[in-house]
Amino acid sequence: MDEAGRPVGRRVVLGMLGLGAVGVVVGASVQDGVNRAVAPVAPLGDLLPAAGGFRFYSVVPSVRRRSAAEHRITVGGLVERPRAFAMADLARLPQTRITRDFQCVTGWRVPDVAWSGVALPDLLDAVGASARARAVLFRSFDGVYTESLTLEQARRRDVLVATGMRDGPVSHDHGGPARLLVAPMYGYKSLKWLGGIEVVDRVVPGYWEERGYDVDAWVGRSNGRDDRPT
Repeated sequence: MDEAGRPVGRRVVLGMLGLGAVGVVVGASVQDGVNRAVAPVAPLGDLLPAAGGFRFYSVVPSVRRRSAAEHRITVGGLVERPRAFAMADLARLPQTRITRDFQCVTGWRVPDVAWSGVALPDLLDAVGASARARAVLFRSFDGVYTESLTLEQARRRDVLVATGMRDGPVSHDHGGPARLLVAPMYGYKSLKWLGGIEVVDRVVPGYWEERGYDVDAWVGRSNGRDDRPT
């Protein structure tokens, strides 16, 4: 949104990507201006002081921490076997590891991030998605953020319920104990603090799509390839 609170569409965001690159060269003031113009998010801090590090955002002022022991992800909607998955339940499902660049729509990128967790197709198979299913809706336990994918997108092997990152658990600031990773799309599709998954009959626009961002957020066709993660 702009300073008056009006939504800023993704075309405007993409037009600002060049400014994001300039910010890497000329300093933090330009990048901070881009960040303020793009979205009303509350920064939680930087992983690294350099421009190439992660930047943590939340659409609410604060998100209560959940321990791995207490966390549950509910999976329901158009499924045969709705259930709530504890972290231990996720660990018993087939595990997938991928390494991929993480790209934010505002211009910053972190290369070669190692992720691990349950490929979303394996989770959908565990609950038995209905033949009427056409999309998957995701809810953050921050109580506000939502995202969605078509069923075809959700069945890619590079879409994970991520429980691990860089050889450790996903931290709270990175969206843990478990988050969504949609590796071939911009970071706003990779919902943090994953609390609920609902299989539905149509795509439901998410938090940022309601504010002008694209529903399909492919970084680029070169990143849309099937890398056959293990």
